[in-house]
Amino acid sequence: MSGPVEDLPGHVYSVADVRALERLASERGGIPSYDLMCRAGAAALAVVQRRWPTARSLAIVCGVGNNAGDGLVVARLAAAAGFSVRVLAVVPSDSWHGDASRAAADCAAAGVRIEPFSAPGLTGADVIVDGILGIGINRPVAGEFLDAIEAMNAARRPILALDVPSGVDADTGAPRGAAVNATVTVTFIALKQGLFLGAAVDYLGALELAALDVPPALAAGMRPRLIRLTTTDLDRVLPRRARSAHKGSNGRVLLVGGGPGMGGAIRLAAEAALRVGAGLVYVATHPDNVTAVLTGRPEIICHGVTTARDVDELLTMVDAVVVGPGLGQTPWARALHERLLATELPLVVDADGLNLLAVTPSRRGNWVLTPHPGEAARLLGRSTAVVQQDRSGALRELLRRYGGAAVLKGANTLVGVAEADDVPRVCDRGNPGMATGGMGDVLAGVIGSLLVQTRSLTGSVRAAVLLHALAGDSAASEGERGMLASDLFPHLRRWANPS
Repeated sequence: MSGPVEDLPGHVYSVADVRALERLASERGGIPSYDLMCRAGAAALAVVQRRWPTARSLAIVCGVGNNAGDGLVVARLAAAAGFSVRVLAVVPSDSWHGDASRAAADCAAAGVRIEPFSAPGLTGADVIVDGILGIGINRPVAGEFLDAIEAMNAARRPILALDVPSGVDADTGAPRGAAVNATVTVTFIALKQGLFLGAAVDYLGALELAALDVPPALAAGMRPRLIRLTTTDLDRVLPRRARSAHKGSNGRVLLVGGGPGMGGAIRLAAEAALRVGAGLVYVATHPDNVTAVLTGRPEIICHGVTTARDVDELLTMVDAVVVGPGLGQTPWARALHERLLATELPLVVDADGLNLLAVTPSRRGNWVLTPHPGEAARLLGRSTAVVQQDRSGALRELLRRYGGAAVLKGANTLVGVAEADDVPRVCDRGNPGMATGGMGDVLAGVIGSLLVQTRSLTGSVRAAVLLHALAGDSAASEGERGMLASDLFPHLRRWANPS
């Protein structure tokens, strides 16, 4: 059993992969399918007992297939453990087949009554268990299933979802019209990719994994669809510094942005670059912003630039460039953007740098694009809604068209590299308090800083995304609402020193 996010495994699979693992568990692992179902029910009951130790009554809502069977096992085991149990069947119990039918027979033998679903049946339950649809959903929720989901959400009781909240597509993360708002989701055997994509994050609650003692070796030949970022990604690129290190050996980064009235964005990015360890941080911004950028942070080397030619000398002094924070889309901004795209230096392209790139697309290998869903939509010529419906597909298309590395920001940010054998990374850290102005600028600065320190495009972008999210979670310890981008700075420094 995995509890907190720190304990979850790294590899994330498709529904087809997990179904294949189930078959292998039976064929090679010697675990009959009904034994797996019983293990799932026992694991779910253990979650109830740990998460809600004072709970004494359960309402278990059963729908179709193995998800209903899992719920029925929970009911039988909970009754044996002394819980008051009501099993509410969304479909007639004689429609259950295979293992679900066997689970129903075992419930009957144990004296557990199964009754038709009704909203009043949820009344008085300390916890509701969702065993309606699971990972098998392939059409919009409707009819009695929709009625049950809406009643469960309206009951305002804690909900434990079995495998995946009913109504959430376990491959895409999209709700199929409606979905259960779970308090906790316990998923079985392996992590499913839909738990980390789309709007699933709004329905999962806390996520746990019960591997059901399926031998990990059975997945050895399977290629994961996603890999979760972990602190190992930080340790790998941020070792303890040599005693002989000096500012030159820690990299030089140039940040270009801050059109008239937008000095705050480039200042945030520049300070973030300093806080995670770049040796020298240069800023090229509109002359109106120089005083604002330097005020309170004299460590930034700030230059006011009026023409694109003004950055030429700076480009000879640095190892990489961040372009976009507060840049704008004026003729001044476009000229700088064109000049920077002509350099061979590694680039981090953010904010208006991405909007300008969408107008005149190009492709290269040594850059990082950092779009939020709206910017990704412009880069791909589609709507934001379409991007969000298939975030994995949008990431793949960004990499195909533009090359390099891409960071598709949002809840569960995705990170990919345009290499044939690359498995995209997903960052399941971070919090809603980070949905505020300036957070993207901070991330751009972190990426640029790690890029010049590590000289590794792949390692730096993965570590930077996780570092930014961890700092956001640390900053949110005092509350998410009202958090500022600059609140991350002390936490960035702490997480940038993992050793």
